[in-house]
Formats: sequence, structure tokens, C-alpha cells
Amino acid sequence: MQHEHHAPPTRRNRLIFYIILALFAGLALGYFLNLRLEGLSHEEIDEALLPLSILPDIFLRLIKMIVGPLVLTTLIVGVARVGDLKSVGRIGGKTLLWFVSASMLSLLLGMLLVNLFQPGAHLHLPLPKEAAALPKASLGLKEFITHLVPTSVFEALAKNEILQVVVFSLFFGIAAASLGEKAAPVIHALDAIAHVILKVTGYVMNTAPVAVFGAIAAVVAKQGLGVLKSYSLFIGEFYLGLFLLWLLLIFAGYIVARKRVIRLVIRLKEPLLLAFSTSSSEAAFPKTMLELERAGCPGKIVSFVLPLGYSFNLDGSMMYMTFATLFIAQSYGIHLDLATQFSMLLVLMLTSKGIAGVPRASLVVIAGTLATFNIPEAGLALLLGIDPILDMGRSATNVVGNSVATMVVSKWERQLE
Repeated sequence: MQHEHHAPPTRRNRLIFYIILALFAGLALGYFLNLRLEGLSHEEIDEALLPLSILPDIFLRLIKMIVGPLVLTTLIVGVARVGDLKSVGRIGGKTLLWFVSASMLSLLLGMLLVNLFQPGAHLHLPLPKEAAALPKASLGLKEFITHLVPTSVFEALAKNEILQVVVFSLFFGIAAASLGEKAAPVIHALDAIAHVILKVTGYVMNTAPVAVFGAIAAVVAKQGLGVLKSYSLFIGEFYLGLFLLWLLLIFAGYIVARKRVIRLVIRLKEPLLLAFSTSSSEAAFPKTMLELERAGCPGKIVSFVLPLGYSFNLDGSMMYMTFATLFIAQSYGIHLDLATQFSMLLVLMLTSKGIAGVPRASLVVIAGTLATFNIPEAGLALLLGIDPILDMGRSATNVVGNSVATMVVSKWERQLE
């Protein structure tokens, strides 16, 4: 599915300019508010910041409103146009091969860097005694597999369970492809709906700078810039890790698609800024989709690989999981030998798949992993304060990882335009 309504470059650049402006304005306001709110209790600070934190909440709700229907319509149309079951299986196989390799690379890089830098040993942070209040999720294999299959597509859409929407869309698309001409009106109608949703996306994106302003101002006002000082070593090392991961992913993509990958990453300025400033790779989903098609990836592959990537290929989050888990172990002085660390990678590899819909999903997975390896779960409290700052980098990295994956699969299928 090719989308004709390409925003003129000037308008796109103007939105990027406004987002950057909002970032700096949010930083300035957040710093000012942080000084004014000093000495107040957590509850009072939350109440004072309510007007600001509402802005990104509304924006993310608007994004969630479109993501489900967008994935459903574009994926059904994409699969129906890919054609037979064999082609779907072939593209799916190549996609999963890339995802598993990229996830393993991210986990290994996190493990390597945290062993090299030893941030937990060097920071000497006061260790939390009581357990941090955290979202819990059952992450057993049985729950994961049964969770894949929706009991109702409407429920999956209502709860924004993207992986379940993907499963339904695959069945529907393959069935439509096998019916041929009979199903053509349905596919045509869904294609039209997808275009309408993309038009809605354009309207929603215009409110992005307001959301970015609110999100940044609220984080800085709450955490202050002091939290950056005490954790600067950890944050610096983590962002260095993300930078290295970007280089590795782009290099891997370069081997397959040559200079096209570098041009693609340059094109992704706007989705990356959005993901970074709202700490949500979901916020960048519709825009990433458009940029990939503009970069020459066929619509049917974009609408197949990208939604899958949002469940199976969160490279930034994967690296954070090993980084954070081993950081907490180091903080408590718990030594884990290499064999244990490798088994931890495998546990993370399995438990991290398909939890993209859970808010602060990385923390849920890390909590489960800590419990598995007898590391105090209370250690998560060490990261709660800076998690929003780390989440920004993770979200942007997830966008890069999924975009490179989409271009690579397009190239493997010899369908790059």
C-alpha cells in the first residue's frame, strides 16, 4: 500500500523545529518549577504538575487510538497483497531471523558493557530496603503462548494488544488472498480506511510539540537536574551503549542494503524525536511507517514487519534489560558467573517478547528476572527515578532497530524501490 499524501519537506521540517523548541522550553520550565516546588511532598508535587502531565497523556491516548486500527487495516491489506501462504511464511521467516539476531546482539552488548564499566560497583548508591511497588506480570511460557491468540479481535483492539491484532490480521489477510477476486472489495475498503486513519495521524502529529513540552517539563520538575548528577555515570554509560548499538544495527543494515540504510536513518529525524521526547516508540509508529514507504520499502512489507517489530524487536529495551539487571546485582555486591549471565540472557530473550503493550514493560521483565536469579527486587527502586530519562533513549533505539529490520527484509525480498 503506497500512501500518496507525502507531507512537503518544509512542513515536516517545521514540525521538527517545533518539537526541538518544545524540548528546550520544557527543560527550562521544568528546571524553574523544580526550584519552586522544593520541599513539597510527592503528592503535592504531582498535584502541581497535573496540568503538564495531562498533555503527554492525551497525546499518547490519541496515538493508542490509531495504532490498533492502523495495524489491523494495513497488515490485512499487506498480507492479502503479498498473496499466498508461502510468501507470508518466507517474509515471516526472514523477519524473525533478523529480530532474533538483533535481540541477541542487544542483550550481549548490554552484558558486555555492564561487565566492562561495573557501574553498580562504582556508584555506591544507598541500597533500598523495602520492595519497590512495581507492576507484576506473569511471564511464563504457557501464558505467553496463550496470550498470543485473541479470544476476540474487538477485545484485542480495545485493549491495544498489538500482537493479538497481528495474529488476527495474518489469518484474515491470508484467507482474503486465497479468495482472490471475491475478497477484493473488502481489501479495497480496508485500504481506504487505512488512508483515512493515516490522515487522522497527520492531525494528531500536529499536537506533538505540546505533548513533548508537557512530558519534558514534568520529568525535569519532578526529578530535578540533581538526579542527573548522582546517576551521571550510569546514564552516560547507558547512552554510550545505545550509541554503539545504533552503529552496530546501522552497520548490519549497511551490509545488506548499502547506503539506503544511512539515508533512511537521516529520514527518521521526526519519528526519532517523537519517540525520544515522549518516551514512547508507539508515538512514532505511524510516522515511521510513512518514512519507510518514502524510503522505498513496499507497503506490504512495512505493514507486515513493523507491527511485528513492536512486539518482538525492541532493541533498546533489550539492551537496557541486561544492563539494568546486572547493574542491580553489582550494586548489591552479587557476583554472577558467565554461565549464569548467559542463562539470564536466554530468560530475558523469552520473557521480553510480546509485552510491548505493558506500560514500563522493561521494568516488569526486569522484576521477573531478578526474582528468577535471587537478586533483591527492591533494587529496582535504584532505577525508578531515572527510568524516564533512560526510557527516552530506549524508545528512539527501538524505532531505529525496527526501521533497519524493515529495510533489510525489503532488500532480501528484492522489493526495495
